[in-house]
Amino acid sequence: MTAYNLVSFAGIFILAGFAWFLSAHRRVVNWRVVGWGIGLQLLIGGFIFRVPAGTKFFLFINDAVVRILDSATAGTRFLFGRLALPPGATNEAGETSLGYFLAFQALPTIIFFAAVIAALYYLRIMPFLVRLFARVFTKLMRISGAESLCVSSEIFVGVESSLVVRPHLERMTMSELTTILTAGMASIASTTLALYVFLLQSKIPTIAGHLVSASFLSAPAGLVMSKLLMPETGKPETMGLDIAPHYEREDNIILAIMNGARSGLQLLGGIVTLLLAFLGILALLDLGLGWAGGYLNNWFGLHFNWSFKAVLGYIFYPFTLVIGVPPADALSIAGVIGMRTVATEVAGYQTLAQLLSQNALFHSRSAIIAAYSLCGFAHVASLAIFVGGIGALVPSRLRDLSRVGFRALLAATLAGLMTGAVAGTFFTHGALFFGR
Repeated sequence: MTAYNLVSFAGIFILAGFAWFLSAHRRVVNWRVVGWGIGLQLLIGGFIFRVPAGTKFFLFINDAVVRILDSATAGTRFLFGRLALPPGATNEAGETSLGYFLAFQALPTIIFFAAVIAALYYLRIMPFLVRLFARVFTKLMRISGAESLCVSSEIFVGVESSLVVRPHLERMTMSELTTILTAGMASIASTTLALYVFLLQSKIPTIAGHLVSASFLSAPAGLVMSKLLMPETGKPETMGLDIAPHYEREDNIILAIMNGARSGLQLLGGIVTLLLAFLGILALLDLGLGWAGGYLNNWFGLHFNWSFKAVLGYIFYPFTLVIGVPPADALSIAGVIGMRTVATEVAGYQTLAQLLSQNALFHSRSAIIAAYSLCGFAHVASLAIFVGGIGALVPSRLRDLSRVGFRALLAATLAGLMTGAVAGTFFTHGALFFGR
């Protein structure tokens, strides 16, 4: 235990206090949600990082995910040959890798995982797990069964999780809608987890286990932040009720896998489109800022690096200090988290991987905290996806969804930072970083 662990622990409550300060209704906050939400995160974090059995379970999950990823790459190796081989790898024919290609090595695994999740839904394994977690949230936190179910579903899937509560969307309160949007943006889908593992596995061998644990931590974190920023002032019709997930089961498992793969292809196309658009826009903004900033530097004798990443880095700098990132790495990590806000988490993880490759970080805890903090869809493009996606299911609530959208984005961003703070509270330089 170091001073940085204590800073991270304090950061959990500082972030919660910041959310309360910005709350729409400070006097009616459900402190039971806040208390149990933070408590569950500390319980999960302590079990993984401090309890020997939890550490062994963590490493088992990490190894299992890595083995599954090896299976996922069979299709890419068949289709793309040497282009699908990660750097340093060799195939059965003795051919070596041509280098790292995001489009050929990481992105296609999204299709594989989408098909696996669809098969698990058909086999009724996924609905069972979702309902199990929903019961825990409903009973402990005294929130509505509908939002508990949706938040639990977000642990495993993405925007499609709103389908499990489709019959209840029409009559949800503003607080419930905020929670659903927040949960979606505060967590990652299992279909994209493989992508982030590929980006960081060479530098953090246990990253698969960390991202799985981050997925579980993000659910209560999202609940805490959404209920602080938009407390419940209405009367949810499913308050305290245990409701079953609503989903359409395919006729057979082959059809489930085919439709799942097709959905994965659509998701892949969406990610590629967002990366192309937002990275290009970010470069354009950097060009404009660099041009204007050059004149300011000349006029006032400044030496400031005028880039969008640098500006966002300064905005997030105090937050990275609060969650326990050492000052030597705080500005770099702040830039990574800021990058996620406008250019998606894929760009954030890519930047983090570059920092690790260049040995630009002085502390391993900085990389772990960043990996946990980035583990979500809290960016501007995602806000449009979730508001538009849920609005398509219930058009009459589109206006309400748009009204709480930016508050949900803020809640999701703070939830990611809280998840990073929980990881920083328990992390020490050792087995859970190197995998030994």
